[in-house]
Amino acid sequence: MTETDRRLSPDELPQRLMEVFALVGPLYRRVQRKIEQDAAPGLSVGIRAVLDLLREHGPMTVPQMGRAQSLSRQFVQRMVNDAAASKLVESIPNPAHQRSSLIRLTDDGHAAITAVTAREHALLRHVDGDLTDADVAACVRVLSRMLELFDDVDISKAEPPC
Repeated sequence: MTETDRRLSPDELPQRLMEVFALVGPLYRRVQRKIEQDAAPGLSVGIRAVLDLLREHGPMTVPQMGRAQSLSRQFVQRMVNDAAASKLVESIPNPAHQRSSLIRLTDDGHAAITAVTAREHALLRHVDGDLTDADVAACVRVLSRMLELFDDVDISKAEPPC
C-alpha cells in the first residue's frame, strides 16, 4: 500500500477535506465569471444553470429546479423569468399540478445551452496534466461524500454566492 492509498485517520480527514474546500470555492467563482464572460449577452450563470438543468432533465417546475440546484425558489423564479424574457424557456401546463407550470426549453434555449456547453468543453480540453479517469472518479467521489454530509442544510432561502 502506498502513502496515497492509506486511509486517513479521523483526525487527518477534516484537514484534508478543508484543503478541498479551499480550492472548490475559488474555482467555483472563477468558473462562474468565465462562463459569464464567454456566454452570449444576457446569459448569466443562473440562467445557464436553469437551461442546463432543463436540457438534462426535461421540463420541470420552479420548485423542482430549486431543490435540484440547492437554491431558493425565489432566485430560480427570477432566473426563469429572465430566461423567458429572452425566449429561452417557456411555461407549459403541468398535468400533475395545475398551480405549478412546467418550464421547458425553447429551440433558442436549446441552441444557447448547446453553444455554451460546447465552449466550456473546448476550454476544459486545455486542462494541463496527466489526469486519469481514476483521478476524476476519486474527485467526484470525495465531493459527493462532502455534499452528502450537508444534505440536511435548509436551502429555502439559499442565494448563490457573489
